[in-house]
Amino acid sequence: MSKLTDFELYTKVQNGDKSALEQIYDRYEKLLFSFAFRMTQNKDTAEDVIQEVFIKLWRKKGVYSEEKGKFSSWLLTVTRNTCLDFIRKAKGNEVELEDRDSLVKDEMSVEDQITWKEERQKLKSAMHLLADEQQKVVDLFYFKGMSQQKIAEECGIPLGTVKGRIRLALKHLKEKYKAAERGGTYGPKNV
Repeated sequence: MSKLTDFELYTKVQNGDKSALEQIYDRYEKLLFSFAFRMTQNKDTAEDVIQEVFIKLWRKKGVYSEEKGKFSSWLLTVTRNTCLDFIRKAKGNEVELEDRDSLVKDEMSVEDQITWKEERQKLKSAMHLLADEQQKVVDLFYFKGMSQQKIAEECGIPLGTVKGRIRLALKHLKEKYKAAERGGTYGPKNV
């Protein structure tokens, strides 16, 4: 018997197949937990987030189609949004990345803390190479949890411009980050 694709499993879940939900859970639980833990910096909250993501999947909250891209990317987006909801509820307002970093000290090993700080520093260094308007939208979207619509309203720019800036910024960040991983430098601010 061949292994079902993510989309085939998703379709079965939409038709009420619990076995398919379990298979998706087995495939993605570790990835989603790791992602949720990085965002929330709390093991219990990350577990709650994952539970909520799979409840949403089961209850058909949010619809995936193959045209939207990879299933795993869509699932990570659902997880990201769920994390932001949990963070907002816990804090009662927007939380900055630095605030979440302080929560991790009691729950991560010293080695993990150092690795996390190094990765964060690399990301911050790469972000400084982005054009100012790209830096701003990335900061508001990923680190402050604002919706793209709210960013458009706050910055006084069209929603399409916000989406374009985020997409370009992520492309540039990925390129710069990979260059740094290979031992290169980030280079001049030219994006």
